[in-house]
Parts: sequence; structure tokens; C-alpha cells
Amino acid sequence: MVTTVRPRLPPEFTNLPSSNGHLNTPESRVGDIVLYNLDCAKGMTKLSSSSIDCIVTSPPYNLGISYNEYDDTLPRDRYISWLISVFKGLKTKLKLDGSLFLNIGSAPSSPWGPFEVISALRPYFVLQNSIHWIKSIYVENDSYGERKSLNVGHYKPINGNRFLNDTHEYIFHLTKTGRVPLDRLSIGVPYKDKGNIERWRNGSAGLRCRGNTWYVPYKTINSRERERPHPASFPIEIAEMCIKLHGIRLNPTTVLDPFMGIGNTALACRKLGVGCIGFEIDKSYYETSVKLLKQSLI
Repeated sequence: MVTTVRPRLPPEFTNLPSSNGHLNTPESRVGDIVLYNLDCAKGMTKLSSSSIDCIVTSPPYNLGISYNEYDDTLPRDRYISWLISVFKGLKTKLKLDGSLFLNIGSAPSSPWGPFEVISALRPYFVLQNSIHWIKSIYVENDSYGERKSLNVGHYKPINGNRFLNDTHEYIFHLTKTGRVPLDRLSIGVPYKDKGNIERWRNGSAGLRCRGNTWYVPYKTINSRERERPHPASFPIEIAEMCIKLHGIRLNPTTVLDPFMGIGNTALACRKLGVGCIGFEIDKSYYETSVKLLKQSLI
């Protein structure tokens, strides 16, 4: 019996020549990963309808972050209108059973941002899951007869007495129907009490669903300056968990990141062996993403 291997990229990208990550062109292809130094609105014209399995992205939060080229201080109504136009376009590129994972955060003095964004997208997507990305956590309680004290992760301290330290961001899982099945145990966690394994139908694997609270610490500022020259990059682990949750075991998968930044989604895709298309408007961030991708080949 002959097995047909389906490509990991849409047909319009499958025959692109490999550039081996050259920086002197606005397009770089390394294996099944294609990156563009291009605004995502223009980039989407390269994609055919319903060609993307999974979108993982983190757009600018409009909190005044100092990017190299993008203005992160737009008037609120203009920012929301811009995001609506982008995500309406993304919807046409997503397959019917596709997933869109939108990472967005806020500032303690401006907490409405994520809720304004997700409310604005409600006419176009179904909010299937809301995930809390926890960057820093402190736990002290009695658990299973033991006194626990846990303090891990990093955060940006807040001076003053009005706001709590901001230690989390949101990851909104958006779909077209709200009925997209997920590979929940692909990022499952072991049962704390082994006695629960026999009680649950899916307990035979020794794993349970992780739930919608993900603890993934981010690097300290000093580390980011050395290793991640971008003021607001999310960890590779976040992209990896989103892609695995959507499901990659049965079929070839194409992932899109329209706000690629320094390429952490692409690095996650390389690690997982799935296809990836990324757009980044900033030339220096694009070049960094290509360099990091090339380094991952070594």
C-alpha cells in the first residue's frame, strides 16, 4: 500500500524555493517554515481561503510599548477598528475546524483592554475557551496532609498602593463554531491522587486535562535583553502548548502567526514538525526571527 504524505504548507507555499534563511530578502524559507518581512494585511493576500489549521499570535496591546517601528499609542477606537479588520481577514483564512489562539495582556491602570478586544471580535468568532497565562504564582495552603509554600516566577513590581502586581495575561481560544475538538491530553498533567485514575473514563493514560490556567514563567528583563531583543515576546512554550492542544498527531498542520515578532511561534512549529507561515512588519524583528530559526538548525 502506498502512503501519500500530505504537505505541511498550503499549495501556494509548497513549491517556494528554500532560501535557507537569507536576511537580504523580505522572504525566508527554511523547510516547512516561511517568514515574511511584511505587514499582515498584505501578507494575508498570499493565503487562500480556509487554508490555515491554527493561528497563534500576540498582537500589540496598545499600551505604549516601545517597538522599533510600530506606534503602540493609537487612539482606542482606531486600535479596536484595526484589530477587527485584521481578524476578519484571518477568519477567512482559517479552516472550519481551525483554532485561533489570541494572547493579549493589559496594564493595571488600563485593565479593560483584553475585554474590549474580545467583545469587539464577538460578531466574528466564538469564544470557545479562555486561558489564563500565569507568569508568577504564590501558593500557601494545606494539601494532601502537607503544608505547601510555593513562590515561583517573575513579575514587574508595581510601586504605589492602588494596584496589585500584574502576574498574568489572557489567551483567548477562538473558533468559527465553538465545537472544535481538542487534543486535551497532549498537554495533560499527571493526576495528583492516583486513586482518581480509575474513577475517570480517560484516566488510563495517567493524565488529566491541564485546565485553563497555564503556569509558564517568562524570562527576566536581563535575560530578555541578551536572548530576546523584543519588548513583548511570549515564551516558545506558550505557542507549543496552543498548537499541541489544537491537535497535530493525526494530520499535517499549518500554523499562522500574523504578528510574528522574533519568531517564537516559528520555533515552536519547528520543534513540533508542523508547517508555519509568519508575517512581521518590523525589519529588525524579522531578521532576528530568521537568525533564531537558523540557529535552531545547528
